Amino acid sequence: MPKKYLVAVTMAVGLWAAPAGAAAQPQLLTATVQASGAGDTSGFDGVVEAIRQTVVAAQVSGAVVALDAKVGDFVKAGQVLARLDARAAEQSAVASDAQVQAARALLDAATTEFARQKKLFDMKYVSQAALERAESQFKNTQAQVAAQIAEAGAARTQSTFYVVRAPYAGVISEVPVALGDMAMPGRALLTIYDPAALRVTASVPQSDVARMAAGQPVRVQFPGLPAERQWVKPLRLSVLPTADPGTHTAQIRADLPAAAERVTPGTFARVWLPTQGETGSRLYVPAQAIVRRAEMTGLYVIDAAGNPVLRQVRTGRVLNDTVEILAGVSAGERVAVDPQAAARVR
Repeated sequence: MPKKYLVAVTMAVGLWAAPAGAAAQPQLLTATVQASGAGDTSGFDGVVEAIRQTVVAAQVSGAVVALDAKVGDFVKAGQVLARLDARAAEQSAVASDAQVQAARALLDAATTEFARQKKLFDMKYVSQAALERAESQFKNTQAQVAAQIAEAGAARTQSTFYVVRAPYAGVISEVPVALGDMAMPGRALLTIYDPAALRVTASVPQSDVARMAAGQPVRVQFPGLPAERQWVKPLRLSVLPTADPGTHTAQIRADLPAAAERVTPGTFARVWLPTQGETGSRLYVPAQAIVRRAEMTGLYVIDAAGNPVLRQVRTGRVLNDTVEILAGVSAGERVAVDPQAAARVR
């Protein structure tokens, strides 16, 4: 990662030896307590999420007779994913089409009869009432044909529900059913997500959200990937306007570019946010220098006589291989990097 995105903590490491004339003691590896100023960055653990992820379910009931996709497959929009037993629905559609044909036959007869009655009425052979009855029969049959056509269309549409298709191009992430399972309306058949629309979501303390430096670059790190693909610049960063009342944290979302290859939902990530400097400096020591004994946390500090002395400290956040020290030491003091070796020095 470029240096401008990391806390500048360069430990002055050296070897400490016993003063001249003293008994021979093992040399100690020491480091100087370093202070970082303004322009700090803070890392927060997060996880990759899919912006567009869909649980595909059936709209009708039926046994699963075909599964045309498996976990990890990339599918196109409209591609068939699964098929349900649609024999009953197909027979219903065939019956509806037959009813349409019957209704159209009745309409042809009613049309012919109405034309005949109209011709006879013009020749004064039938009454006005006979013509009106023929016209009413014609209109009634015409309406029945329209109703049968609508029912047939609904039956054909219903039969298409037994074929489950991909709503968009994406990757299949879960298939919780198997051949022969009974699909029910609302029961998940597959889960699909769009690999080109991912984001990293992390929880950030409200105090750090308030100190975010506007206009400064944000970086997302994927520690599990090779070094050349660990760092990604997000397209945009958004902070949700609500906070968790239990943890007093706010959720931030960093949208990833489509070029973030081989990153899948659930991948561990770390979001590095630039923060404005606080009053004073932050102190950092190597993480391996920290001593933890029961409820005590301390450091072996090298005193003026050159002896390591255990001193209790209060620690803060962890940044890579360093730990922030909130109280107990001052900038420039030397601490033993190997606490076990320091404990053996008398």
